[in-house]
Amino acid sequence: MAVQQRRNSKTRKAKRRTHYKLAAPTLVRCPKCGALKRTHRVCGECGDYNGEKVA
Repeated sequence: MAVQQRRNSKTRKAKRRTHYKLAAPTLVRCPKCGALKRTHRVCGECGDYNGEKVA
């Protein structure tokens, strides 16, 4: 197993971790009730999906 020879600097560690961030989910308005919902999901407020009552 490889053993680290020198300590990595804070800058080098930060450069490596720049892509570790979380992405915020995309929210859209429900066309029926206007509540915010995630795309391609059933609306949690009215249960509508693609113009049909699902839940």
